[in-house]
Order: sequence, then C-alpha cells, then structure tokens
Amino acid sequence: MSAWVGVGRSDIGLVRAMNQDAFVTVDHLGFWAVADGMGGHAGGEVAAQSAIATAAARAALFADPLRNGRCTPQDFLQDVMMQAHDAVLTRARSDTRLARMGTTLVTLLMTAGATPIAHLAHVGDSRGYLFRDGRLTQSTRDHTLIETYLARGIITPAMAKTHPDRHVLTRAIGISRSAKPDLLDLPLQLSDILLLCSDGLTKMLDDSAIADIMKDAQGDPVLVCDRLIEHSLARGGEDNVTVVAIAHR
Repeated sequence: MSAWVGVGRSDIGLVRAMNQDAFVTVDHLGFWAVADGMGGHAGGEVAAQSAIATAAARAALFADPLRNGRCTPQDFLQDVMMQAHDAVLTRARSDTRLARMGTTLVTLLMTAGATPIAHLAHVGDSRGYLFRDGRLTQSTRDHTLIETYLARGIITPAMAKTHPDRHVLTRAIGISRSAKPDLLDLPLQLSDILLLCSDGLTKMLDDSAIADIMKDAQGDPVLVCDRLIEHSLARGGEDNVTVVAIAHR
C-alpha cells in the first residue's frame, strides 16, 4: 500500500557543543515536524525536545477527530503550536536556568484524497519547501527581522545575506507573546517531495544547491536527507542541521 513517508536526519554540525535541534516523523498519522531551539544551559535542547514531544502527543490525541472530520487540519495545527508554546513556557518557569529558552517549530500534516494536501504551520525560521519537477520553492516565510526589512523595502535581498540582524527572530515558541503560526495548504502531486529543515541547512546551502542535491537524489527521501547533511557539513557545518524529507512511496 502506497503512502507518504518521512525520513529525518539531524547532526550536531562541526562547531556547536550540543544539538539543540529535534524532529519527529509519524508516518501513520501523516505528521512531521522540526524544531530548532535556543537558550543557554541546554535551554535550546530542552525547548526543542519539549515542543516536538508535545506536537507528537497532540497528533496522536487528534488522530480520530481529524479522521472523522470533527477537527480541521488548521485547528489541529494551531492547537499543536499553542500547546507546544505552553509546554516550553511551563518548563522554563520550573527552572530558572532555562529562562528565556525558546524554539522554532515547523509542522506538516498530510490529508489524503483525490488530491493530497500538505497542511503547513510554522513559527520562527525553520522552513518548509516543496520540490516539484526539479524546482524547489520555499513555502514558508521566515519570522525574522530581515524578512520584515525586506517586506518594507528597507534593504535589498543582496544586503540581507550579510545583515547583522539576519538571524534575529520576530516570533518563536516559548519566547514570543503569541505563538500564532502562519498556515498554508499545498495541493500535491504524487511525485512531489516536501522538505522541513532547521536553518543549519539554509545557512550552509542556498536554495539552488538544495535543489541540485534533491534532483540528484532522484526522489529517494533517504538520499535527500543524507546528502543534504553531508553537503552542509562539507560547507562548514556552522550550526546543528536537521532535515525531514517526505515523499510518496
């Protein structure tokens, strides 16, 4: 029986002392997620793992309501974000050493049908991409100061690549006042590949390089993940890098 299958890989990189990324793949529920934590004294690691554990638990809890139509994908994904936000805040309040920890979170829920749909939600700068017919399209928009500057015409795309604020988030789980996600529905073709990733990938590889690697992988999500990690490390591995590739098998 064919289905959408997700493969995930995470690597500490070549610079960081610990891996503050986390991911989950729950193929039988059609749910996948990536988180990239931040915060001192292992706070980022705790935040990312808390968010991912909460997301997986909510996916299991909502499996029947989603299947029976008693809950919409959009309501589910907003619940995931709010519950993850609350979980990180609660954990931070329990330990002063974890104060101000937070995490990005990008999630994807797949719904089947004549036309399968990928329902994306994200907070922060972990990204979702669609790879179709050899072309890579960024589906999410980073919640960063740089994106705000670009939208307002304050800087050019060329300036954004080296701007000192390029990694400053405007929204994050556990830190921002609101964890309201951006939501997007993507109608899919069975030959599509979806990619979720932390910014450890996109710091090292631009979209053109990612597209070339995915093209060479010929639709194999295992090869996609392995080669993206390998190339990211070959470029310097300056951050933790996490990727989840989802394909129809």
